[in-house]
Amino acid sequence: MDLIVAVYENWGIGKNGTQPIVVPEDRKHFRSVTGHSTVIVGDRTMKDFPGGKPLKNRRNIVLSIIPDFEADGADVAHSFDEAMNLVKEDEETFVIGGASIYRLFLPFCRRAYITMIYVSPDCDVWFPNLDELDNWVVEDEGELREHEGLFYRFMTYKNMNYDKHEDE
Repeated sequence: MDLIVAVYENWGIGKNGTQPIVVPEDRKHFRSVTGHSTVIVGDRTMKDFPGGKPLKNRRNIVLSIIPDFEADGADVAHSFDEAMNLVKEDEETFVIGGASIYRLFLPFCRRAYITMIYVSPDCDVWFPNLDELDNWVVEDEGELREHEGLFYRFMTYKNMNYDKHEDE
């Protein structure tokens, strides 16, 4: 299991349920990395998807604590264990947010695909700063890119404790 997220240089990821600043190349990168895989997403984050619907060309697992929550075109899990059970046979799974979902699954992820956007907009939710966590190391810093004056890079972090959670 891996995760993918766009963060700002202060590790903020959103404000009022959406991304304050979007880099179009990040959206393309997201589609390229997660296409044809399984994604785990929280119900509030799914509301920010186009039409509030599950993502196309992926198996969507929506984690929700709402007992009667339903999402047409997605599997719904009501607990961490239920979500993990749903993906145990899947070849590729990505955790895609939001903040509480990332925190819940972070210790069980092998890699984190981070789009680091070098700007600090006002945010009300943050991703854990992987540079401050002993078990996460930069595996690939990625090249510095630019879009309309915004600088960003596609980085990959590796969880050095991942094998402790893996049954292989």
